Amino acid sequence: MNRSKESIDGVLLVDKEPGMTSHDVVGLARKRLGIKKIGHCGTLDPMATGLLILVVGRATKIQDLLMSEDKEYEGTITLGVTTDTQDKEGQVVEEKEVPELTEEQIKVPFDEMRGDFYQTPPMVSAIKKDGVPLYKLARQGKQVEREPRLVHVYTYQILKIALPEIDFRVLCSKGFYVRTYADEIGKQLGCGAHLSALRRTRSGNFDLERSVKVSDMREMAALDLAQNLISLPEVSRLRGA
Repeated sequence: MNRSKESIDGVLLVDKEPGMTSHDVVGLARKRLGIKKIGHCGTLDPMATGLLILVVGRATKIQDLLMSEDKEYEGTITLGVTTDTQDKEGQVVEEKEVPELTEEQIKVPFDEMRGDFYQTPPMVSAIKKDGVPLYKLARQGKQVEREPRLVHVYTYQILKIALPEIDFRVLCSKGFYVRTYADEIGKQLGCGAHLSALRRTRSGNFDLERSVKVSDMREMAALDLAQNLISLPEVSRLRGA
């Protein structure tokens, strides 16, 4: 397969490592492919791993379409500790003893947050207030009013309970904040909680099966990496368009 840099178009599925921003992954792809026209679909926080969809070349035109897809995540909630960012990266603001909870008790808040409900975006988010991302205001110690947003949880699964940790899987709509989900579950269980691990496993009909690991990307030549691109016609078929 001979592909010049001018003809590199398509979707690249990347398995993001922890400690990287989504922009770091885009920068790496630009460097390895030697082209600048690359974007990503749906930010993953530095602590998160898993599926990051990159749009390359002409595929940038369908970036918004791909971002609007439903997402699947696997994560870990740690009970008893609340942080100011709702995840393990933040400062601890409260600690409480974790009661002896049964699986039935733990399922109650999960069950209540199924279907349509409203979520208030966290201050540590990319939503803008007067043109400034909320996370930048949060770094300055500022809190602003956030408009609750309608989100949807299609299904969830509790994978493992080893208190104070709960491993779970959730299939949700775009715009869903898993850290806020974890925080709310902790509130409803009466002991507080934060999100201590997160991995995106699916977005729309794309999953990790055809993804490239970041460690492999660092070693790949441009044309070898381009071999992993999903072509625009195939993207269209996968989306059922």
